[in-house]
Amino acid sequence: MLGFYDLTKKAAVHGNAVPIVLLLNVATAALIYAPVLWLSRYATETLEGTPLLIPSLSGTEHLALACKSVLVGASWTLAMFGLKHLPISIATPIRATSPLWTILTAVLFFGERPQPVQWIGIATILIAFFFFSLVSASEGIQFRKNRWVACMFVATLLGSLSALYDKYLLQTMKLSAVAVQAWFSIYLVPVMMPLAIHWYRNQRQVQPFEFRITIPLIAVTILVADFLYFTAVSDPDALIAIISPVRRTSVIIPFVFGILWLSEQNWKNKALCIALMLFGVFLVSAG
Repeated sequence: MLGFYDLTKKAAVHGNAVPIVLLLNVATAALIYAPVLWLSRYATETLEGTPLLIPSLSGTEHLALACKSVLVGASWTLAMFGLKHLPISIATPIRATSPLWTILTAVLFFGERPQPVQWIGIATILIAFFFFSLVSASEGIQFRKNRWVACMFVATLLGSLSALYDKYLLQTMKLSAVAVQAWFSIYLVPVMMPLAIHWYRNQRQVQPFEFRITIPLIAVTILVADFLYFTAVSDPDALIAIISPVRRTSVIIPFVFGILWLSEQNWKNKALCIALMLFGVFLVSAG
């Protein structure tokens, strides 16, 4: 589902107005969860005993989820602009390295100490990125100078911070997964509004918007993917060391799509770099 999520994003933003794509995407997710929130409040017995029942939250909890929406909104915005202007076989592997940035953030801000195997994994990912940058340079994309590559890197870093924040919301604040998903989806709508208003006032003539069916599919695929992920993690026998690297293999789907349908270049060299990168992600997760 994450692989198809990347494909729908690329199809939605290609030659399209990113702010409106983002707004309609989050609005779709909010509309999906709106009836669930209504039933959880006014017809509790309908959802009793199901994982969809959303408990009432305090003001502090709502504020925490609003903060998550701002963090996710910034990450998604940068990622969408990067994905619009980069080949999908370059953009998606950058996002697949989020475990690297998560563990480095944990080291810098939370005093965590990686295991030796994790340091090997970090080194492996960095080596893979070095070779990946060489391959990309042959296509005229300089990692150090390209602003869209920078957008993808910052988006990935913000996504890693969001993952750490999820840990705080789910484990420290004891919020349910469905409450986090539902309310941050609702709060994402006002977060995305200013960018859409700016587009309408200043850019709609330069960059027109075209509705595509892939736009609401972005929301559907990510909601399904997250629901399956949270369900897997909630299993007492689940191993994060297995789930995390399996989740990152989603990069294979857009990569294959880029080769078969978009005729992207240097796919053999990119495939080797991605394989090395995924091996590094596995070592980081296994540690």
